[in-house]
Amino acid sequence: MTIKGLILSGGRGTRLRPITHTSAKQLVPVANRPILFHAIDAVRRSGITEIGIVVGDTQAEIRAAVKDGSDFGVRVTYLPQDAPRGLAHAVLISEEFIAGQPFVMYLGDNCIRDGITPLVDEFRREQPNCQILLARVPDPTQFGVAELDGDQRVVGLEEKPKQPKSDYALVGVYMFDHHIFEAARAIKPSKRGELRIDGQVDKESRIEGDVVVGPGTQVTRSVLRGPLVIGERCVITDAYIGPFTSISDEVRIQGSEIEHSIVLSRSSILDLDTRVESSLVGRDVRITRARGRPRASRFMIGDSSEVEV
Repeated sequence: MTIKGLILSGGRGTRLRPITHTSAKQLVPVANRPILFHAIDAVRRSGITEIGIVVGDTQAEIRAAVKDGSDFGVRVTYLPQDAPRGLAHAVLISEEFIAGQPFVMYLGDNCIRDGITPLVDEFRREQPNCQILLARVPDPTQFGVAELDGDQRVVGLEEKPKQPKSDYALVGVYMFDHHIFEAARAIKPSKRGELRIDGQVDKESRIEGDVVVGPGTQVTRSVLRGPLVIGERCVITDAYIGPFTSISDEVRIQGSEIEHSIVLSRSSILDLDTRVESSLVGRDVRITRARGRPRASRFMIGDSSEVEV
């Protein structure tokens, strides 16, 4: 049975910033080689030589590094994705390349220690409609989790559940036959354009453009205008977050406006009178409006910093 490979390398790597401001996350080195190279090697070692690579904003770097794939002993076809719109969208834009063949989908920022050859061999032998790689984890609430029946067959998947139905997490390697395209077309996109739902946005909030809201984040009475990425477990209330902004995990923004900026994890921006723009806010920073009289500005600033007031 001929099997094709599909490697997803379209993500922006927001959680690896600032490293990924200047380099694709799939080219971050692991054991002194880009992690994407390990993915290509794993697919090739399983006997697959025709690989499609889904690429996005960093496609020029990916193409320059991988070229036509001949250095790896494979043939590579590049499949551009206009924005990170989820796994189902990546599958759908690959339909012409797959051309009805069974295929392995491998997330390009994963590194599987023992490779995928035994799994692919089983897929060839058994020829199921779908097969996925799972791993037992100590805290399944931080992963996509599979629900299994008594025969150890997957009957459901849930993203970061509060009450996991198993301790088996999705690893990032999937195998499908042609039925996956029908299933992917049945999925309805979320408001932000991705074929995946993370975070909670209330009805009083407005989303415009390419906006990603991470799992566990709550957005209330706010305007989000993309391109914009908000990480996990953030609280956004009565706020405006404008384009070209990256908000890391566990950030709180309340009663304030910000755009063209980067806010790192666990920081707070609360009840400001003026919009924050073109700024870099570090970790565990708290920015608030002075309440008392007379009003004054107070700073605690590290080395090599720049402040405009």
